[in-house]
Amino acid sequence: MTDKRTILVVDDEEVMREVLTTLLAQSGYLVQTASTGEEGVEIARVESLDAAILDVMMPGQGGMATLDDLQKLDSELPVIMLTAHGSVESAKKAIKAGAFDYITKPFKHDEVLMVLRNAVERRRLSLENRALRQNLQARSHNFSDIIGRSPRLRQMFDLIMQAAPSRSTILIQGESGTGKELVARAIHMHSTRTEFPFITVNAGNLPHDLLESNLFGHVKGAFTGAQSTKKGLFELADTGSIFFDEIGNLPFETQAKLLGVMQERQFMRLGGVETIKVDVRIIAATNVDLKRMVDEGRFREDLYYRLHVITVDLPPLRERKEDIPLLVQHFLNKYGGENERSGLEITPEALDLLVEYDWPGNVRELENVIERAVVLSSEPRIGLELIPDHVRTSGPFQVPKIVVPPAGISFREVIANSERQLIESALHEAGGVQKRAAELLRIKPTTLNEMIKRYAIQSHRRRGGNGRKRQSEPPVKSATGSRKVVPPPFVPGTSRDN
Repeated sequence: MTDKRTILVVDDEEVMREVLTTLLAQSGYLVQTASTGEEGVEIARVESLDAAILDVMMPGQGGMATLDDLQKLDSELPVIMLTAHGSVESAKKAIKAGAFDYITKPFKHDEVLMVLRNAVERRRLSLENRALRQNLQARSHNFSDIIGRSPRLRQMFDLIMQAAPSRSTILIQGESGTGKELVARAIHMHSTRTEFPFITVNAGNLPHDLLESNLFGHVKGAFTGAQSTKKGLFELADTGSIFFDEIGNLPFETQAKLLGVMQERQFMRLGGVETIKVDVRIIAATNVDLKRMVDEGRFREDLYYRLHVITVDLPPLRERKEDIPLLVQHFLNKYGGENERSGLEITPEALDLLVEYDWPGNVRELENVIERAVVLSSEPRIGLELIPDHVRTSGPFQVPKIVVPPAGISFREVIANSERQLIESALHEAGGVQKRAAELLRIKPTTLNEMIKRYAIQSHRRRGGNGRKRQSEPPVKSATGSRKVVPPPFVPGTSRDN
């Protein structure tokens, strides 16, 4: 580890403290130890910790009370409970009380390191989320509703900050569910019009006549049912902003009238003769290609160029997957609070699955998935079982379903063959560099070296761009490009899901 993480170990047994200290130090962690819960809490008061390993059964202040004190100091600190086999129920109670996970004694070293790795990763994401919010608030007052840290999103923030104070019309382009209205509100909030109205118009929800009546207002008797004079949305938005959501749905006739308002900054109510002047900033959004609609004769060319002054391109979620962990945590907090389920978290396996998925419905779809999981969850950790089937089964690859034949198959051989293929795939991607291959597989280099020797795998370094050895069955690249996964080998008597 280049950036060493600090772990607190609290256990009344000196031997256990020494074992854990040696194990963690060899893995690159900095270790703070305490023999009592009270001592551990005092260390947490002054030290910056990334995780804690806490014994459940201790004399004096026990593990549960110590867990409670640690959470009061830092509610986001992941705490791993250490328990003897006979006190597993106590550990489960600790999980419900907010602990990250538990490990039973005697434990395997790899088990401890795996759980700790997950805990530290959760801590990293939590701190990054916090820092990002603070940074954005300091730089741009408030983008709290637009969650993300990706370069594309940061570029969009910069563009908003530059364009918002102007009077210019802004066109927001993005797929459905990407958060176009949130961007429009952010533009308004960072403009000089922030103290004045922000009016939203959904261009496709109303019939033609009713839409124009809502936009421009009408006088008494203008049409059947017009019992009195009514102000339109343009009047109500005066000195503020009006947001046309999905402007591509605006009827062709209404497009001409909108163009007139943009050019002259004035209009007449339906049935009226009085000219009404307004000062309104127009923000429009679309999920379709307006230029193509112009070419097809379905959208006015002059209106298109009036709208196309400053364009904000909102990337789909599949193009900013590094934002998914932050969004997941945001929605967990949001719907956990609404459902009185604070402290909910997602398992690393479930989070990996969410990152791999392409999200055709974008942020809105992700939000719905997390809300569903929160409502249906009975445990503090949301696992794979709460992820909808369409998300679980639509990744870039499918783990084959193995059917055991009547004659049986060798479990050890299947596992061994799978391990061999994974190692060969990782070495192939890493150009034969074992350290990089170990990083791809998220295991220690020494572990990888032992497995290479065990399976007598030949590692060849890649030479240049053309030295990559071709394989008959290349690894499948994830949507994020972050991992290579190879399905387990096909053996007689098995079947693969398509």
